[in-house]
Amino acid sequence: MSRKRRSYEIGHKPKFLVVVDDTPECDRAIYFASRRCARIGGQVLMCRVIATKDRNQQWLGVADIMRQEAQDEARTVLAQAAARARSIAGISAEQVIREGEVSEEILKLIEEDDDIALLILAAGTGKEGPGPLVSALSKSAGTYPIPVAIVPGQLSDEELDAMT
Repeated sequence: MSRKRRSYEIGHKPKFLVVVDDTPECDRAIYFASRRCARIGGQVLMCRVIATKDRNQQWLGVADIMRQEAQDEARTVLAQAAARARSIAGISAEQVIREGEVSEEILKLIEEDDDIALLILAAGTGKEGPGPLVSALSKSAGTYPIPVAIVPGQLSDEELDAMT
């Protein structure tokens, strides 16, 4: 059973969770979340999940170097995404790095933070479908303890401005 959301209680503020990945549509989720949070006085929480699949290296030193490189890259990507949120709506974004399988880590993060009110994803526009994250999470979205919003990847800044 999931914990009660406290996003709108006194002393709390709603957080919109955006998973920052390397897809082009990720910017649409950042844009939407930033504009919406600026309007309602919420907080954007950006999460980058590092895959751990290749960490069972024979030499522990190699695994440690790979982990550090992945952490450094995640910090860089999150800093760029936070700068984008600042430029869009003048807000500061909270940044979190997790390690593991993406959908599991997202769910764990939601369970740990009762101020997360909405998970915002963006759908890809290519022939391959909505993108790896939307495809993976759509299978279990019905069991999430919060709503999941999917922003169409082809929407322009102006179109998103009109909705936020």
